[in-house]
Amino acid sequence: MKHITVILIMLISTLGPSAVIAFVGYKSVEALGRNPSAAAKILISMLLAFVFAEVIAVLGILSVFMLYGHWQ
Repeated sequence: MKHITVILIMLISTLGPSAVIAFVGYKSVEALGRNPSAAAKILISMLLAFVFAEVIAVLGILSVFMLYGHWQ
């Protein structure tokens, strides 16, 4: 049961941010297609969203490693 919990936490902590990155990338390219002159503003907001999504993924993975390390 402990291993299933670790697997589920790992799955959620990597799938969520991956979906966010894909969605942000898609919408950024769509916004650039509509308004190419706003490329600088779109790039900054896109990079910030990527950074926040990656931080969430790293925190999730670290929490899995901390939980798994305490169980052994």
